Amino acid sequence: MRRENMPSAPNYTNAALAMGLVNLIWIFFVLWASFGLPVVLLAGYGLNLLINQISNRR
Repeated sequence: MRRENMPSAPNYTNAALAMGLVNLIWIFFVLWASFGLPVVLLAGYGLNLLINQISNRR
């Protein structure tokens, strides 16, 4: 197959971000139902710290 005839790949960024949000919401809901709101708040704070660390490395 010649490379000049290949169509460009579709952009799935929005779909991936939406599904990431859906997964985050149901995981937080399960944590809340199992352990309570303080655990969800700590998990969210931990994710925030992790995201800030990753952004500071760039």
